[in-house]
Amino acid sequence: MGLHQRHAAQEMPLLLPFTLGPAMAPRPPFIARLLLMLPLLYQPLTLTAGAHRFSAPNTTLNRLALAPGRGALYVGAVNHLFQLSPDLQLESVAITGPVFDSPDCVPFRDPAECPQARLTDNANQLLLVSGRAQELVACGQVRQGVCEKRRLDDVAQVLYQAEDPGDGQFVAANTPGVATVGLVVPGPGRDLLLVARGLAGKLSGGVPPLTVRQLAGPQPFSSEGLGRLVVGDLSDYNNSYVGAFADTRSAYFVFRRRGARTQAEYCSYVARVCLGDANLYSYVEVPLTCRGQGLIQAAFLAPGTLLGAFAAGPKGPQAALCAFPLAQLDGSMERARRLCYTAGGRGPSGAEEATVEYGVTSRCVTLPPDSPESYPCGDEHTPSPIAGRQPLEAGPLLQLPHSISAIAALQADGHMIAFLGDAQGQLHKVFLNGTQGQVYHSQQVGPPGSAISPDLLVDSSGSHLYVLTSQQVDRVPVAACPQFPNCTSCLQARDPLCGWCVLQGRCTRKGQCRRAAQPNQWLWSYGDNCCLHVQSLLPAHHPRQEQGQVTLSVPWLPALAPDEYFHCAFGDYESLAHVEGPNVACVTPPQDQLPLNPPGTDHITLPLALMFEDVAVAATNFSFYDCGAVQALEVAAPCRACVGSLWRCHWCPQSSLCVYGEHCPEGERTIYSALEVDVQVRGPWACPQVKGLAGPLLVPVGWESRLALYVQNLQHFRVSSPGPPASYHCWLELPGELQKLPASLEETTGDTGLIYCRAQQFRPTMAQRELPVPIYVTRGEGQRLDNARTLHVTLYDCAVGHPDCSHCQAANGSLGCLWCSQGQPACRYGPLCPPGAVELLCPMPSIDTVEPLTGPPEGGLALTILGSNLGRDFADVQDAVSVAGRPCSPDPSFYRTSDRIVCVTSPAPNGTVGPIRVAIKSRPPGISTQHFTYQKGDKQQRRQVRWAGRREDHAAPQSSCPVPQDPVLLSLSPQWGPQAGGTQLTIHGQHLQTGGNVSAFVGSQPCPVWEPVCPEAIVCRTMPQASPGEAVVRVVFGRAQRTLLASPFHYTANPQLLAAEPSVSFRGGGRLIRVRGTGLDVVRRPLLSVWLEAAAEVQAVGAHPWDPPPRRSCGAPAAAPQACIQLETGWLQCSTVCSVNSSSLLLCRSPAVPDGASPRRVFFSLDNVHVDFASASGGQDFLYQPNPRLAPLSREGPIRPYRLKPGNILDVEGEGLNLGISKEEVRVHIGDSECLVQTLTLTHLYCEPPPRAPHPTNGSSTLPQFVVQMGNVRLALGPVQYEEEPVLSAFPVEAQVGLGLGAAVLIAAVLLLTLMYRHKSKQALRDYQKVLVQLENLEIGVGDQCRKEFTDLMTEMTDLSSDLEASGIPFLDYCTYAERVFFPGRGSCPLQPALEGPGEEGRRAPVHQGLMQLSNLLNSKLFLLTLIHTLEEQPSFSQRDRCHVASLLSLALHGKLEYLTDIMRTLLGNLAAHYVHRNPKLMLRRTETMVEKLLTNWVSICLYSFLREVAGEPLYMLLRAIQYQVDKGPVDAVTGKAKRTLNDSRLLREDVEFQPLTLMVLASPGAGGAAGSGAGQHVPARVLDTDTITQVKEKVLDQVYKGTPFSQRPSVHDLDLEWRSGVAGHLTLSDEDLTSVTQNQWKRLNTLQHYKVPDGATVGLIPQLHNGGAVSQSLAQSCPSGENIPMLEDGEEGGVRLWHLVKATEEPEGAKARRSSLKERERERARAKAIPEIYLTRLLSMKGTLQKFVDDTFQAILSVNRPVPIAVKYLFDFLDELAEKHGILDPETLHIWKTNSLLLRFWVNTLKNPQVIFDVRVSDNVDAILAVIAQTFMDSCTVSEHKVGRDSPVNKLLYAREIPRYKQMVERYYSDIRQSSPASYQEMNSTLAELSGNYTSAPHCLEALQELYSHIHRYYDQVISALEEDPMGQKMQLACRLQQIAALVENKVTDL
Repeated sequence: MGLHQRHAAQEMPLLLPFTLGPAMAPRPPFIARLLLMLPLLYQPLTLTAGAHRFSAPNTTLNRLALAPGRGALYVGAVNHLFQLSPDLQLESVAITGPVFDSPDCVPFRDPAECPQARLTDNANQLLLVSGRAQELVACGQVRQGVCEKRRLDDVAQVLYQAEDPGDGQFVAANTPGVATVGLVVPGPGRDLLLVARGLAGKLSGGVPPLTVRQLAGPQPFSSEGLGRLVVGDLSDYNNSYVGAFADTRSAYFVFRRRGARTQAEYCSYVARVCLGDANLYSYVEVPLTCRGQGLIQAAFLAPGTLLGAFAAGPKGPQAALCAFPLAQLDGSMERARRLCYTAGGRGPSGAEEATVEYGVTSRCVTLPPDSPESYPCGDEHTPSPIAGRQPLEAGPLLQLPHSISAIAALQADGHMIAFLGDAQGQLHKVFLNGTQGQVYHSQQVGPPGSAISPDLLVDSSGSHLYVLTSQQVDRVPVAACPQFPNCTSCLQARDPLCGWCVLQGRCTRKGQCRRAAQPNQWLWSYGDNCCLHVQSLLPAHHPRQEQGQVTLSVPWLPALAPDEYFHCAFGDYESLAHVEGPNVACVTPPQDQLPLNPPGTDHITLPLALMFEDVAVAATNFSFYDCGAVQALEVAAPCRACVGSLWRCHWCPQSSLCVYGEHCPEGERTIYSALEVDVQVRGPWACPQVKGLAGPLLVPVGWESRLALYVQNLQHFRVSSPGPPASYHCWLELPGELQKLPASLEETTGDTGLIYCRAQQFRPTMAQRELPVPIYVTRGEGQRLDNARTLHVTLYDCAVGHPDCSHCQAANGSLGCLWCSQGQPACRYGPLCPPGAVELLCPMPSIDTVEPLTGPPEGGLALTILGSNLGRDFADVQDAVSVAGRPCSPDPSFYRTSDRIVCVTSPAPNGTVGPIRVAIKSRPPGISTQHFTYQKGDKQQRRQVRWAGRREDHAAPQSSCPVPQDPVLLSLSPQWGPQAGGTQLTIHGQHLQTGGNVSAFVGSQPCPVWEPVCPEAIVCRTMPQASPGEAVVRVVFGRAQRTLLASPFHYTANPQLLAAEPSVSFRGGGRLIRVRGTGLDVVRRPLLSVWLEAAAEVQAVGAHPWDPPPRRSCGAPAAAPQACIQLETGWLQCSTVCSVNSSSLLLCRSPAVPDGASPRRVFFSLDNVHVDFASASGGQDFLYQPNPRLAPLSREGPIRPYRLKPGNILDVEGEGLNLGISKEEVRVHIGDSECLVQTLTLTHLYCEPPPRAPHPTNGSSTLPQFVVQMGNVRLALGPVQYEEEPVLSAFPVEAQVGLGLGAAVLIAAVLLLTLMYRHKSKQALRDYQKVLVQLENLEIGVGDQCRKEFTDLMTEMTDLSSDLEASGIPFLDYCTYAERVFFPGRGSCPLQPALEGPGEEGRRAPVHQGLMQLSNLLNSKLFLLTLIHTLEEQPSFSQRDRCHVASLLSLALHGKLEYLTDIMRTLLGNLAAHYVHRNPKLMLRRTETMVEKLLTNWVSICLYSFLREVAGEPLYMLLRAIQYQVDKGPVDAVTGKAKRTLNDSRLLREDVEFQPLTLMVLASPGAGGAAGSGAGQHVPARVLDTDTITQVKEKVLDQVYKGTPFSQRPSVHDLDLEWRSGVAGHLTLSDEDLTSVTQNQWKRLNTLQHYKVPDGATVGLIPQLHNGGAVSQSLAQSCPSGENIPMLEDGEEGGVRLWHLVKATEEPEGAKARRSSLKERERERARAKAIPEIYLTRLLSMKGTLQKFVDDTFQAILSVNRPVPIAVKYLFDFLDELAEKHGILDPETLHIWKTNSLLLRFWVNTLKNPQVIFDVRVSDNVDAILAVIAQTFMDSCTVSEHKVGRDSPVNKLLYAREIPRYKQMVERYYSDIRQSSPASYQEMNSTLAELSGNYTSAPHCLEALQELYSHIHRYYDQVISALEEDPMGQKMQLACRLQQIAALVENKVTDL
């Protein structure tokens, strides 16, 4: 992945500039507002690329192109070009818009040439690949559709772009809706571009519909000298092109247009031209017709066929696919061409069949008959363009419901597959089989409703399809064969490209199956194949106790090679298979290899698979049974279960065993399985068994009964040995007990008999009328006889369920129940009642209650009569009921024996009153005490009744006359509702609670009534109506009907939702959603609901969502709707009720979503109309975001008060603050006042508090609470305490007296000053208002500037990334890097070999030998440690010497890094022991000892590869971004101050006017030998007109040599800048010359402005031929090569002082130090701090622009996403060991050690000095900015709290807000390293051994040894003494060896 990809694909973070925190001093309001505004200026582009999808949010994608050889994909989009890898990973991106343009203007340079130009989006109109030139052709809609060429391997690089295009280079249509199609076709030695386009815009009238254009040459894309389809009148021939295609000989263009000038209808056409015809002489077109269809919508040229998708009409929703064979198409065109060439266009019948079209003057001619063959591609004299009149017709292959927008096709495995993309985003795969097409798969690819683009591409391998919609690119497999897991699904998919590869066991394409050519190896779904299966098994199952053989029948089994075989797998057991034809024999597993039967089963079923290797070819199930388990599972009938089971099990009756085979005991009869065929005694019917009850079936409780049972087949027991007969018993399973009764056997004829149970009286406890009791029989000692079926004896009790006489007599007669009057009358069993106590007739009916007591005279009222003895059945009461003397017809469906009659009243005269009478035959009638009244409900009578009621209320507490209840309908609410129904309708009236059968109707539709019906209201819910209109409401009370004619119900059109926003909310809900639509005021109860898939612990209570709210009673109000209810599906539905603002506006609050629930659907419920949120919002789904989190105001906790200074802006930190709400919706309160929200970002909320302390909202608190309300989310962040100004204490009495006297004296002065003050105050007010206006303008300017700067910088960085692809980052080689680290400040050659004096050549060999011995001696650890300790003990051995010797040792021992690491560990251990007893936090703080320098060098060695591979790229991008930003603003060459900087000491505070210029640099080999530049090449360079000539040369060199490392570039002082104007005008420019302006002893350096160099001027760099003329030349002679150039000093030369942009007001540093005036210094300090905020905006702008690059760099350093370098882990582990060893438990100390050893020691140095790792020039201004960033990094590494205040440096204030976040990164970095796996000693040594070979320059090692010896020589005696004093050193003779070395190196005489 390249640099450009990573920067384009990552989201640009919001730039968070310096903001005022709570702990900071207050700033003026302008700065506060400015800082609040800056984070809102950046809207990044985020690219999303998944494994199979690419999308760019907020970007519309237009075109798609594929590079055949490379496989790269190119996406043309609005304002962008994307380059993707074959798997849709982003590789490069180019920005193409928006641009200032107008379709009414030709391309312009000066905006004044086109006043109507606007910022216009650039949609891509044409995207083509030129394979020969390896170029990408991209044409946009802007600039009249001109094209550009870009590199195929990097679209960000433009190869050609027309500077001033002419109208011959206008290619694409300049309107997005007008299609442009094209082809790149090969020509002789060149590629040509064929472009076809429609008519677009007034300037496109001169652009022909079809043109041939050149791709190469001086005028690319020009059609000059090439073919153009000339059209007489474009308005008559406005072609709408569908596609362009080419085969090996011709190019085809498919389009739609009107047939001819006189025809108004559009037709479909295809045109053809020869590929080699650059003049379009061969142009022929013919009409296309798809039978019965409309116009062509999409097309594709498949092999031998042109496929076309046709619509049913111009905008028809249906589509058809037609295929036109290419041979027929070419034949039709050849016929038209022949007729036009040879027959004047006339056919044999004389009718015109061909003509010359497009309104040109040419006509069909009569040429010789062989002309078509002689001129196959036409010529100048042949007619053109030819149009055939005879359409080519084809029948539709298939039809689809949606219009087709794209077609692609593929010829694979001999089959033609078409891919159709429709307008709804669906992709259809079609098998073209002969004359029919079959859709075998459809899938949704794009977003629903988003049409698939015509650019539907198949990759070069034919395995994937690229599908483009306006929002995304998808990579879809052509055939998804692997997704089908088995043969059945593979063949059922009907995918013609897929088949089942039998021996591989997977669904594959034919080419992927190795033996597909052999029979039965690859099964195709369209063939006669079927999946391999086991057709039969013999035997079908097997007893588990025996091992046997099973034979499988597998038809169509493929043949194997002789050395291959099948095997069978019974579960985990495998056996070899023997194959004979389709039969396969396998051996079953032994019993011990079989698993146990599952509990409760009699068998185990195992999968039986026929295997080839590890592939199951065919599979089935095979069962192993256990006959013994069969018997155990069926206790009631073991024999029947045994012989009737699925298995071949037999029963041994005497021993009661179920066995397999002939395994009954000897001499015992066997009952065989029912599966046996040739045996007589077999099956369940042969078992000894109880057949059934002989009597009685019903046994009365309390009466002694004898039970008899039929038995059968007991003869099987006679075979046993003689003895006493076995005994029998009957068993009854009574409730709570098992009763055993002795029984006797009475045999009858044949094999049957009777079992008699002893007589018994049963008295069980019975709760029901009848009790079935199971019964069975046993023989002998518990041998149970089988029950042939389930046997029960039914016990019954007459008294249960028969409470009265009628119930008793209605009982079943077979029970013998009678009503007995003995004692307590009851229903009893007949024999249990004495004869005289039996009652044959029941008492008369008794009526207890009647309801209702009034009804309409029309009758039809359902009357309910409750009582007792109301008949035995319905026949008793059918004609027995009368009401007030009128018949009442009982309803049989509501009749209940003896106790309830529901009858329907008959009509009666108004006022009829009487009792209810029930007369049953043979009994006296029952008459009610209550009376029923027939009453008419007219107004007069109602008034009388009401008056009578009032009188009765006064007269008596109870009236025997009931209140009339004639129902009356009065009104309706609401009076309208949607025709979809669902309106909750309330019908108001009186006496509506009349009877039980109340139903309501609205028109002809029922309106279901909600219970209960109240006396004054009926509530129902309307049903859907076919059309809007009025409907009369009526209510039916039985037979009475009441109609509400006065106020009908109005059905209105259903409400429509048009827009809904916003579409996001927090999970807490409560966000206001505005819904716009039509007819919204008709909705009674609009809801916004969300369906949630909830976890098990998330519970909700309530009814189904459509149930009405529960109504406790008629008087109580309806209960409030529940927030969340449980649906029948298990999901939750959470809803809020919306308020209807108007007919076009609903206001809804988003529902709250419980934790643990996932939203699945968000929708609006408008009564019965349900609309998804996405449908209402235009496709935008509703999104729930996590609730925001806010930190307490006070850092001490939420209960501690936050101290607020009046006038300060409050800054609240948090997470996810703006994900689900906007700034305007947030409400912040401090007590009872509001804190006005000014800015809301992702992590910060800024609000302006009230100026005075508000009152607390509750009386319990003395301080107001700070509360943030975000919808339903309410967050209390703690109390706020306003800080008051200190109140002065009261004056003493003496002071008061003096004050009084003073006041009297001052009164006169005050009166005099008042007049003066009023005048001054008015003037000050006017000035103040001007300042406010200026500040406001400054705010807007800073915001615009930040936005523009960041955009420009990202564009520059994108270009830089492209450059780096070719040249790479200029890293220093390892040797140079190591020397710069080891010897900083020593120049480029730190180690110079010693110059040999005369006569010293002979000393070279001994010296070399001595140095080699010194190298060997250094390998002695004792010597090296003694040497180091001795040198460090010497007082004259300075810190500089220590660092130098440590670096020399690092260099000398570089080849033995393991050894050097061991030395360093030992020395660090000694250092830790030293600091532990002092202050351990000071260890490694500085580089004072040799071990600390060794540590620096060691870390630098180990992290070099990490720098190159990980951290180097973001660091280099940061460096280049800084340089780019600095160069964009003026830099004073004398003072070194810049307008764009982060360092306030380097800030140019004056406003200097400047203009950017672009110089065209003539880079020739003579100008310093510009690498890679050809003669005469112009390179643009950006400079400023205020730049000095030296500054210009630096920028020009940077541009010309941008791919060359700095050390390989020519010096700026070796070249002169020459301005070339015209042919012979050459002027050499310099900083100082005779034209320099000198005034008052001040000489100004020359600038481009001074020379009046214009924009676009041509300059050249020429070798410098003289040394005069430039001050910078003389000042820079001593600068070392490769170092940065110091700024010009403002020194005085001959009394003249130099200046550039501003004159230096301060004196030079030396003079300033000499000046002792304290007053002058104070005046300077005050001037510097006058209005720093005005200039602070420049620092903020710079900081905000660079923030992304700073973050990237810190992230690369502190990220553990990649493996942490093993050296870092090793070092940190060692420091942990040291801390543990010395008992240091303070984590802060360990943090300081790690920080000092790595971050401050290495990374801060690298940040401040990038020239250590890069071969670059670092200017002073860049260095000053890097110092600020490095200081920020240092502050982030400290443990102490980062506090800033009023006097803090501006550099610290800049990053005050980011440092806490960086601190967290450092902590997380240390924590993650600590938790990672430890670095082993072996791994570290292996890494060090690999690094040891990096530095292989032997001469430098010798030089290091020589310099090291010089230090030893200085302290030779002390080192010798130390070695001699050490006992181990004496044994090793270390002193002696050193003396030998001294003798060799310096010819020193020793005592040896």
